[in-house]
Parts: sequence; structure tokens; C-alpha cells
Amino acid sequence: MQDAKKPLSGVKVVELGSLIAGPFATRLMADFGAEVSKIEPPEGDPLRRWRRLHNGTSLWWYVQSRGKRCITLNLKDPAHLDKARQMIAAADIVVENLRPGVMEKLGLGWDVLSALNPKLVMVRISGFGQTGPYRDQPGFGAVGESMGGLRYVTGFADRPPVRTGISIGDSIAALYAVMGALMALRQVEVNGGKGQVVDVALYEAVFAMMESLVPEYDHDGFVRERSGNIMPGITPSNTHSTRDGQHVTIGANGDAIFQRLMRAMGRADLADDPSLADNAGRDTRRNELYAAIDQWVAEQDYPALMQRLAEAEVPASKVYSVADMFADPHFQAREMFIPLTLPDGKVIRMPGIVPKLLG
Repeated sequence: MQDAKKPLSGVKVVELGSLIAGPFATRLMADFGAEVSKIEPPEGDPLRRWRRLHNGTSLWWYVQSRGKRCITLNLKDPAHLDKARQMIAAADIVVENLRPGVMEKLGLGWDVLSALNPKLVMVRISGFGQTGPYRDQPGFGAVGESMGGLRYVTGFADRPPVRTGISIGDSIAALYAVMGALMALRQVEVNGGKGQVVDVALYEAVFAMMESLVPEYDHDGFVRERSGNIMPGITPSNTHSTRDGQHVTIGANGDAIFQRLMRAMGRADLADDPSLADNAGRDTRRNELYAAIDQWVAEQDYPALMQRLAEAEVPASKVYSVADMFADPHFQAREMFIPLTLPDGKVIRMPGIVPKLLG
């Protein structure tokens, strides 16, 4: 996309945040043309020093701050604070992920900012939201993932809960923040409304992703537990290991797909079994089915397995490492790696823009 054609061209965003959720939200806005100004304290965003570094700066930082203009302001200095107010007064959206009450202590609360700019959309991301008894407690993404239910169902039944390998709670909250910001901005620009606060709580963002967890419990007290790589109630869908040590996820929970998989396995008896014709029947016999699939996969090397699954039109994928992603032609064709030139001239690749807008 050329800058003039990006959908958020002309939208001015001010970021007062650090680390993950707030900066990720504004990065997504910048990807689609928003003019993002990131206000950092004199010591800088801590993310600048997280994980693997290049010449003292985090590689993650270059991903998270792409497309932004970074400005250092000490908000305890009245002159710098006034500069921040001027920037926000001229903005369409301000995004902050400080603890509730900090913006008010700085003199940048909603009452002050909305008086300066009645059309302003203020996105506030915090652990527990701007109201409620936990409002003032500190809350990172890890806490949101735990309280929101994700970690309880992640892992194996005979072991303690585990986390995913990324800061997924912060990232989910960032997606809700962008969605809320754009809905509020539409209310201003199209429906003639006033600006408003978009209140995103990390635990609620995770909780909102938890599928049928709530009605299942409310209906009959069912508590979904950890189930490893399978999804109870959706069968077969699991990860299996090949003879040459590769891990392959196979999703054959559609009725016709299940039959195609069984025939590819040479198990016409299972494909034609009327008790396995639908998901409910398959789920009652999931241990038997997974044992059969495990054995079949374990007898094959990865290339032959993938060829047989492709011929049978069964959805499947190796569990990719990042090295696998770099080697995959589909990632290349979809422009999922884009180059960035670092200050010293070194070129690295970073994640491509999602979603694709095809005009």
C-alpha cells in the first residue's frame, strides 16, 4: 500500500505506553497509515532492552516501534507536560497502558483531555479496567491470561498449567484496543458523536476468547480442564509424531474429511462405521481414533505423510519453527517477511502486515 492509499492515512495517534499491549496496538495503526507519535520517558521504553539485542537495542523493539515517531518527554516537567497536552489536543486517538489513575495524577485524565479535544478517542489498556475492585492492582498479560481462563485449559491434565510461548494476553488486548478505537472513531467521524474512552482490560480480552466456557459451566457446572494437544468435543484434531521425528497437526474433525483420512490410512472400517459419522460419535471413541492415527503417522516419514494427506485433502501442517517459516514459499508469496534497515545499515526482516487489504 502506498501511504496516501492506506486506510488510516491522516489519523493522528499519540501513544503513552510501554512494553507490549499499548505499543502493539499503535504499531497496528501505524501499519495502516496512522501518524503515530510515541511519547517515551527519559529512560526510554523498557522494551528497548528486552530479549535479543543488536548494538544494545532490542530486535523486538524495532518490530514494535516501526512506523512511529518517538519523542522523549519528562511528564514531570511542566513544559514537557504542556507539550504532551498540545500533541493530544491535535490528535484523533490517544493510547495509554499505564495503571489506572496515573494519567490523572499527571494531569492527563479524561476530563482534562476531552475538554481540550471533544472528539478525542482515548484508549486505556490496563490489567483489570478502569472500574471495579481490582482497578488499582498491577496486572500484566500473564495475570490476564491466568484470570481470563486461558492458562487453566492450557497444558496436560496430569501437570500444572502452562503458558503459551508468547505474550498472547497483551496481544489479544491490543487487538481489542484497535477495534475499539476504530469503532469509537467511526462514531465521531460518521455518526457525529463525541469522543469517548475505550476501556480494555487484559483479563477481559482473554476471557472474551474463551469460546463456550461460560455457558457450559452455567448450564450444568461443567469445568473444562487441560487436555494436552486434543480439543475435547472436536475429534479428531491432534498433533502426531512421524518416524523421522517431525510433529504434524492433523485436523480431520469434519465428517467428510474424517472419512478421507481413514481411507488414506487404509481404515475403511472406520470410515464406513455409522457410529463415527458425526463429531459426537467420534468424540466418544477419541482414544481409539487417536491411537490409530498415532500408529499410522509413526510408521511414516514426514515427506511421504504430507503427500498422502495432501492427496486426501486432509488439513495438516508440521508444527513450524521460525526456521520452517523462513523456508516456506507460501510465507514468501504472501509477503510475510518485510525488510527493515537498522541505524547501522544492517537489513533484517520482520513480520509482514496483517490483514491483507486487497483493493
